[in-house]
Amino acid sequence: MTLSDKPHLKSRFEDHASSMSADQDAAIRILANELHRVNEAVMNCVNHGLSIELQRVKRCHSETGYWGDMIVPVIVKQSNERG
Repeated sequence: MTLSDKPHLKSRFEDHASSMSADQDAAIRILANELHRVNEAVMNCVNHGLSIELQRVKRCHSETGYWGDMIVPVIVKQSNERG
């Protein structure tokens, strides 16, 4: 699947919004806002000559069967440094 084949994040969120509680809706909106900030930080690193890969390092689980991926950045500084 290419990037252009994937549905937009907003539409994927909206598909599930009607089945979420108010607390779940608030939690996912906080996550969406923070992910936007992460994406801006990744773009900033790229613009400053770094390559960034986000990797899952573990998965957190609730006692009721829900889970979420925990990520860390892997950073590669390019050898052809620009002034």
